Amino acid sequence: MPELEQAPQRGQAPQLGQAPQLEQAPQLEQALREVAAEMAERADRGDVASYIPQLSKIDPKKFGIAAVTNDGRVLTAGDADEAFSIQSISKVFTLTLALGNVGDALWQRVGREPSGNPFNSIVQLEHENGIPRNPFINAGAIVVSDILLAGHQPREAIGEILRFIQFLADDDTIIIDREVAASERATGFRNFALANYMKSFGNLNHAPELALGVYFHHCAIAMSCRQLALAGRFLANGGNNPATGHSVVSAERARRIGAMMLTCGHYDGSGDFAFRVGIPGKSGVGGGILGIVPGVASLAVWSPGLNANGNSRLGSIALEKLAKMMNWSIFAP
Repeated sequence: MPELEQAPQRGQAPQLGQAPQLEQAPQLEQALREVAAEMAERADRGDVASYIPQLSKIDPKKFGIAAVTNDGRVLTAGDADEAFSIQSISKVFTLTLALGNVGDALWQRVGREPSGNPFNSIVQLEHENGIPRNPFINAGAIVVSDILLAGHQPREAIGEILRFIQFLADDDTIIIDREVAASERATGFRNFALANYMKSFGNLNHAPELALGVYFHHCAIAMSCRQLALAGRFLANGGNNPATGHSVVSAERARRIGAMMLTCGHYDGSGDFAFRVGIPGKSGVGGGILGIVPGVASLAVWSPGLNANGNSRLGSIALEKLAKMMNWSIFAP
């Protein structure tokens, strides 16, 4: 292993894009413990997602956080090994797969702009001829699911997504929560409306119920914070899996996925997250957030209670505090 420069003290910015310093690990481990302890004491935990019945059963007192550094260290605190429904965080991985399948042709069917509206809004589709604003809102992710369905049966496409995430995390115990998937299908009337509306504009190539079957199942993938941070580490390492050194995507594509996460990863709360935290992130209504510190680490946090934008309330606060403690920001000098 090459000799690394002395780690910056708390309050000094690390060199983003460089390998993380080994000396940072004790500092990061202590920061994770402090953040987890503070979050455990907070009463303002937000509200769990009640519109998906299975998610409404989750204990709002749960909190977990994990960090995987680019030198291979895995640091955790709280309920970091308890699996939860990653929901829309899965859209990071389906976007990665779809770009691998069709490349930039994807952007002819899905935009790259923040929506400024709730994640399940149908309003913009009418004005924009059935083209979703970005791949992270529900409509955009349904189109991405339609792309992944090409040449496959839904079961095959779902299996490909699950195997990809298992491969990234190097963990074949990751599963799809079938009860959550069934709960989403039974109550996903807005998503059915979005899919049928896009089909009317010719922006779905398959029957809406087939694309939605893929969509509901990948949103129901269950992972722990540890597993999620491991699965996201390629985005923190220029597209390479630091455990193997093998490329998952090109460095350019990793940067572009990170850009989408920064600008669109928290729906109509994306600007506030970028302002407060300053790193790319993707949230899910299961209460998880995947965060990427380019060149340094991937982060995962879970707290089931959501804020008004549908993002984890304490998860967002925890990442803001951790980013300040470690001085992690893509805007740092």
